Amino acid sequence: MDPRYEVPRRSGGSLSGSPALPSAQSRRRKLPPRPADYKLQVIIIGSRGVGKTSLMERFTDDTFCEACKSTVGVDFKIKTVELRGKKIRLQIWDTAGQERFNSITSAYYRSAKGIVIVYDITKQETFEDLPKWMKMIDKYASEDAELLLVGNKLDCENDRVISRQQGEKFAQRISGMRFCEASAKDNYNVDEIFLKLVDDILNKLPLELPGKELSNSILSLQPEPDIPPELPPPRPNTRCC
Repeated sequence: MDPRYEVPRRSGGSLSGSPALPSAQSRRRKLPPRPADYKLQVIIIGSRGVGKTSLMERFTDDTFCEACKSTVGVDFKIKTVELRGKKIRLQIWDTAGQERFNSITSAYYRSAKGIVIVYDITKQETFEDLPKWMKMIDKYASEDAELLLVGNKLDCENDRVISRQQGEKFAQRISGMRFCEASAKDNYNVDEIFLKLVDDILNKLPLELPGKELSNSILSLQPEPDIPPELPPPRPNTRCC
């Protein structure tokens, strides 16, 4: 046969000397992640040293720091969870427990759909501070915010000074407040705390919300401000114990 008309031999399913055709898999484009159905803000409050940062980091990163530094002002983490077939993006604010930061941290109560109030079961003073935190909630938070009281450091059971019954009794005095004990160190009840709080929040929200409404609604994540927003005006006490 005249070499000018010779058909090139096939090699590996393609003409020799020709680039391999892209496979069907390589032609597939990665789909963008599904946007969140809901975007919620949750804040964690309580006295210094009760383990607020540890609870947040255990839930968001599954890590525990034995000697965490005290939070200065406000810190936050983002975590996306799936619940009831919905994708929920959580912005979790960790607030400082020292009184000198109250004027800063109180500015973040306004947008919170859920509030976790934490005390240390081994320190009486952190439990006695709970009425102070309730006054902050009554003054600055939305009346619709879901509340969850957490007795932390259950891993220190031998050093307990606040009984479970005391925690339950306090929570029962506040309308709509749930109660739970947990251990950030042992990762006991941590996921349950936040997921139950989110579930309670979802109970109050519309099942479906158009995208345009979502982007402009109170459910939207607020960008972390460089300076604290202005404080909302005080409102009448409704939960004060």
